[in-house]
Amino acid sequence: MTAGNDTQRSRKLIFGCGYLGLRVATAWVAAGAEVFAITRDAARACVLRAVDISPRVANLLDPTTLSGLPDVDTVLFAVGHDRTQGDAVRKICVDGLRHALASLRTCPRRLIYVSSTGVYGQRGGVWVDEQSPCEPTRDGGRACRDAELVLSEHPYGRQAVILRLAGLYGPGRIPRRAQLAAGLPIQTPADGYLNLIHVDDAARAVLAAEDRAAPPAVYCVSDGHPVPRGDYFRQLAALLGAPQPTFAPPVADSHAAQRARASKRVRNGRMLTELNVELRYPSYRAGLAAIVAAELDDELL
Repeated sequence: MTAGNDTQRSRKLIFGCGYLGLRVATAWVAAGAEVFAITRDAARACVLRAVDISPRVANLLDPTTLSGLPDVDTVLFAVGHDRTQGDAVRKICVDGLRHALASLRTCPRRLIYVSSTGVYGQRGGVWVDEQSPCEPTRDGGRACRDAELVLSEHPYGRQAVILRLAGLYGPGRIPRRAQLAAGLPIQTPADGYLNLIHVDDAARAVLAAEDRAAPPAVYCVSDGHPVPRGDYFRQLAALLGAPQPTFAPPVADSHAAQRARASKRVRNGRMLTELNVELRYPSYRAGLAAIVAAELDDELL
């Protein structure tokens, strides 16, 4: 394929070109693809245009803004829930997906939906994988599960790959970092497991799903090394040179409290074997160390 020949270039469309989607988009652009992205923020559109991504300012909750989208080979739906926008998570995940599917004029070769391991509500540190029952206990997990069902029941679902992502972290996104650095109590129990995936490895999983998955298919995207919350925060404190963490009960019925009630460990075997994803950061220790080291290098420049 010649990148300069538009008739042969692959075409991609991203709904949600944010923290994860932008990394996937830039990889596609580097490989010579023509990449389109939907954003509802005009300022964000300028950012995307500057890195050779073709933006379309539209709102997933307003189907009239989604008309005339280009025909593409691959669609990535990676829309995160921004609580500052005030839209209910179900509207974004379920109604937004319905509108996105209705806006596609032709069936893509591959449709990748970024879901969440929040679809599992298991407790007690039990191991879960793609075959485990989905019994979500939080609004976000319920919305993701309902969206998965919408996709599986749609005619385009035959071309779909669902990626259930563990907790996404990476540069600029380390949970509770500011509280820890300030020596403030972390409002979460020290016990219970965290399941994590570095954003760069999540992007690798998306790219592998496009090339290697046989849809319809579901994959858990995790580093496969669940960590007790207390161990995670103690390791992060050591890297930051911060005081050792202290913990306090989360506010009742808060997102933190709901998240703390679940405690499962997510297997990633299918992702590793079927998608052949090679993790750059196979544990939270490697990922956190790399982020903090890079920040220190930047401070010295």
